[in-house]
Amino acid sequence: MGNRNLIPSGSSCSASEQTPGFIKFRKWAFAVLVTLLVVFGGFAGVSDTSNKSQYPSLDQRKMSPENITYFIDPIKGDDRNSGTEKSSPWKSFANINRLVLSKGNKVKVLSPGELRTSLFVVGIGTKDAPVKIEFAPGRYDFFPESAVKRKFNISNTNDAPDSLKSTAFYILRSKNLMITGKGAEFIFRGKVMETVIDSSENINIENVCFDYSRPTVSEMKIISVSDNYAIAEIHKDSKYKIEKDRLIWIGEGWNHGAQKLWQVFNPETGDVYRKNFPVKRMSFSEIGSGKIRIDFNRNPGFKSGLVYQNRNTFRDYAAVFTRNSKNIFWKDINVYFMHGMGFVSQFAENITFEKMKVAPRKVSGRTCAAWADILHFSGCRGQIEINNCFLSAANDDAVNVHGTHLRIVDVVSDKKVRVEFMHPQTYGFTPFFKGDSIEFISEKTLLPISENVVIGISKINEKEYELNLKDPMPQYIRNKNVIENITWTPDVHIKGTTVTHIPTRGILITTRSKVVVEKNEFLRTHMSALLIADDANNWYESGYVRNMTIKHNRFIECGSPVINIYPENSLVKKGQYVHKNIRIDDNYFLVKRLPVLSVKSTSNITFTGNVIDGSGKDKVKDILSLKSCGNVKTEDNKLK
Repeated sequence: MGNRNLIPSGSSCSASEQTPGFIKFRKWAFAVLVTLLVVFGGFAGVSDTSNKSQYPSLDQRKMSPENITYFIDPIKGDDRNSGTEKSSPWKSFANINRLVLSKGNKVKVLSPGELRTSLFVVGIGTKDAPVKIEFAPGRYDFFPESAVKRKFNISNTNDAPDSLKSTAFYILRSKNLMITGKGAEFIFRGKVMETVIDSSENINIENVCFDYSRPTVSEMKIISVSDNYAIAEIHKDSKYKIEKDRLIWIGEGWNHGAQKLWQVFNPETGDVYRKNFPVKRMSFSEIGSGKIRIDFNRNPGFKSGLVYQNRNTFRDYAAVFTRNSKNIFWKDINVYFMHGMGFVSQFAENITFEKMKVAPRKVSGRTCAAWADILHFSGCRGQIEINNCFLSAANDDAVNVHGTHLRIVDVVSDKKVRVEFMHPQTYGFTPFFKGDSIEFISEKTLLPISENVVIGISKINEKEYELNLKDPMPQYIRNKNVIENITWTPDVHIKGTTVTHIPTRGILITTRSKVVVEKNEFLRTHMSALLIADDANNWYESGYVRNMTIKHNRFIECGSPVINIYPENSLVKKGQYVHKNIRIDDNYFLVKRLPVLSVKSTSNITFTGNVIDGSGKDKVKDILSLKSCGNVKTEDNKLK
């Protein structure tokens, strides 16, 4: 999104380099680049105010000949070498960043070491001869000071919309590109966007690990408590100082005072929850290496043996950001820690996560692996696949799938309407494209009013857009109604995945397309394991559900209600329902609290073949909470 006119003008190779075959290839590659821009609707340019010499624009890059291998060695290499022989490798990615990689190109990183230049890759491979980037196994420390820096507007993550965000791996306008790591570990030495996939297609990233040397979530363990003070042991990775009785967390390129919002983890039970502490009324003092004393008039809730996590809640980064791209495949990924809103996919199509594990490294002694959400999808389409993953130790939800309701602020004419992003952390990106279908929604009932098609869009400012529509709007469309982009609503399939050590919800899903949640295990999520919401007055996360199946899952001591179907409609119309067609079949529930299922404003619900253990009830109606629902079917459930 942003500038739609940044189209590459071709290679800058000299005449002597342009053999007939090379010229033919160059024309083909240029055509592919232009095709990509057309296919993706003329995707965003990248606004850059720094590092232009290190990270040239597309029209300044040379086209690489086909089937060449480039070698990089952070230890033994030199950027003045040829780079095309294993014995003469480059040291950094600087020379790769001056190329458009082509069919059959390979980049081989021969040994681990320090990375002080981003990999800013543009690569156009083919299905049979993709561009391949291969990392040798080992530890790579990435330092962000000289990284490529860009401005991004990211859904749910826009507390710093004008800041330039350092990016370690940037994949731009690429097609048929693979990155493999053989278990390579990327250790980030300051806040950073770990990976950005921008306006690209057919991207595979496999067998890599992400971690932080100094995580942005700090940790300490309470080792003793008395009436007026507690003794805490600070985790060795959580650098800090005491200044005027205040606890200051110190990171690499950042620092902040202890915040009032903490997350509490019980190592024995696996429970994790949030708690506010009055840090301004507490006094901190050093009593030994890595040990502090916390004085208070009254214990605000410290308990011996529990781990307390603290972070700055300012939403400035995503860890991995995919936008305007399709066919993105992640496999065999280990995330030991990531800063920001996790993996955010925004206006992306067909995204797969296979065998991803998000959990602290066992030998680290840490208890937190994600600063906020783990997987976040905003305005996507096609198929979202989450298979055989392990999603844990986050400071927010494991998975969130939604669109965005924009509020009508002015009905300009019968075919023109002005709309606005309403939530302060979600705005600045183009919410509609020419040809997209939209639906007008009542902000009170969350029921559809009418449909239309966008034939033109004009940006008024970062939050407001004017839409030209194909057909006249009904006269009863009014200000404060909302609009959802119904072209960008994904199918979702989540299978064989474990969700645990989550302080909020396990999975949030609001999409009208087909959803299947099957054969997963939810362990002690503090709130609901599954939330099906939809709202137009709070987070403005759309939309309603029309086809969802929840089957063969295990829900172990999750928060209540375990499954919460709760559209946030303020006006309920008799006989009209927000969500429809939800099947909850053949699941196992080990109950901690009731109800197991809470449902509002929903019709065509089946709750059949489920086993509910530990409820203390003998009738199914006693474990369900139903409000303004229709056509509810409950059969063959067993209460133990």
